[in-house]
Amino acid sequence: MSLTYNEIKGQYKALQLTYDYMLAKRDEITAFVQAQSITSVTFVGSGSSYCLSESAAFTFRMRAGLPAISLAAGDLMLHSSRYRSMLEGTLVIAPSRSGSTSEVVEVLRLVQTGEKPTPVLTISCVEGSPLSKQADFSLELPWAFDHSVCQTRTVTNLYAANLLIGAFLGNDEALIADMQKAIHLGETYMARVENSIRRTANFAWTNAVVLADGELQGLAAEGAIALTEIAKTQAHAYHLLDVRHGPMVTVGSDTLVIAALSSSGVDHQRNLMRDIKERGATVIAFADHESVVPQEIVDLAIITDSPLDVAVQGIPFIFISQIAALESAERHGINPDQPDGLVAWVKL
Repeated sequence: MSLTYNEIKGQYKALQLTYDYMLAKRDEITAFVQAQSITSVTFVGSGSSYCLSESAAFTFRMRAGLPAISLAAGDLMLHSSRYRSMLEGTLVIAPSRSGSTSEVVEVLRLVQTGEKPTPVLTISCVEGSPLSKQADFSLELPWAFDHSVCQTRTVTNLYAANLLIGAFLGNDEALIADMQKAIHLGETYMARVENSIRRTANFAWTNAVVLADGELQGLAAEGAIALTEIAKTQAHAYHLLDVRHGPMVTVGSDTLVIAALSSSGVDHQRNLMRDIKERGATVIAFADHESVVPQEIVDLAIITDSPLDVAVQGIPFIFISQIAALESAERHGINPDQPDGLVAWVKL
């Protein structure tokens, strides 16, 4: 088996370590943030970590009661003077696998210079990384580090860490409890759904679409990155109903659609799944309630073993894209550990 596969399958063991570590740091994290007298939070990342930052910013707006945005590190690095006013009174949070990505390291240097340096919290999967050394407060998750070029286990753990910080600041005990529930169910969940994902994704698809709303939309974008990097195919992410506004023209018999459905607007979601199926696509639908998924329409319905907070659902949801990507790579003889043209992290 590939290194990528082993890291995908090892993500729940790492998640338990991350969960325990973050809970042990809860008081320190909360005290640090409260001491900064901030008026907003700005998440900064590149590639996968930028996708995670999109989800995290949504979580902070909804649950922590703080205005929050996400910025691509390369964009901020190139245009820091243009965005200076956006960073006034903000806390920068930078999630990163390596803690060494050049754009992120340079961004932190830029925001920490001047008369009033911006406070920085980093989350990295390497101990003693350049980001950790630059941070005012650093969190380190070395057990979540992916040695494969493509991130899988790392993504899930950084997503969980971001979620937990938002939950700590918003005193969202239900989310915290549901995350532990999802972790406890994780091994059983993977064993139950992996083969069905592989069977459903085992056809000549050349295009993938990942659909999700709210806090899961950034994670859906990361799912599209995994499908692009690992399976070497075109993949894109959209909000559920937004796929009708243009992108639907790309959906056809060569398309794999992975959709996260919710208990809101069930009829609209059902109609969307029907329209996508009528275009010939193969559809994997995910939810935490059977009643949400039109099982007579979709090709595969994946239901969690227990109801979960919407944001926590992202943890089992991302597994679908990861396994579908791996199935395609294996079928085409692509080495998922070393995709052509990619490096684990960018050094400029």
